Amino acid sequence: MPKRTTGDRPELNPVNVGAAAIDIGSKMHMAAVDPTCTDAPVRAFGTFTQDLHDLADWFKACGVTSVAMESTGVYWIPAYEILEQRGFEVILVNARYAKNVPGRKTDVSDAAWLRQLHSYGLLRGSFRPDGEITTLRAYLRQRERLVEYAAAHIQHMQKALMEMTLPPKTDIHREAQHVSKVPKTDSCAAASRPLRSPGRLAAIWRWASFECRRLG
Repeated sequence: MPKRTTGDRPELNPVNVGAAAIDIGSKMHMAAVDPTCTDAPVRAFGTFTQDLHDLADWFKACGVTSVAMESTGVYWIPAYEILEQRGFEVILVNARYAKNVPGRKTDVSDAAWLRQLHSYGLLRGSFRPDGEITTLRAYLRQRERLVEYAAAHIQHMQKALMEMTLPPKTDIHREAQHVSKVPKTDSCAAASRPLRSPGRLAAIWRWASFECRRLG
């Protein structure tokens, strides 16, 4: 069987004509568009909000409709949200997928290579839920962290009370323990409501005055 040469390979046709790409960085984003749209197809943009809006304006001026971005951290989130709000189709690409595609030239920037792959439809976007689901997920994750940290925070409160020479059986200690036994939405009210009682506040003040005189 005769060996196929490079010239025998079928030429790839772009499937995303208005494709663009962004190489996300912590201090600078490198963006690339179709070289036929502008004399400078690769530009650098900052990471502030105004810089991201300038990036979206440049994409609009170049006729971009779909944007692929590559990032391994969380720096992509502001750019993703702003571009999505401006009406672009945005996909987040795993860096491993772009590196495994052969044929890259050494003098091509990361953003330009990513744009070329995106224009041929060779990139697969990671899952990104809708805006409302993303907000709900952030709340649920934060609540899970707070629940996990609740026991440690109670211990910190009890340790601080002991360092202030407050015995374990005082009202303040009982209220600190009571916080962890009530629903989390009522924790603040449960901690502050009993201490509004004049009788309890007076008892704590009398005990503190006695300790000051005894230790003084």
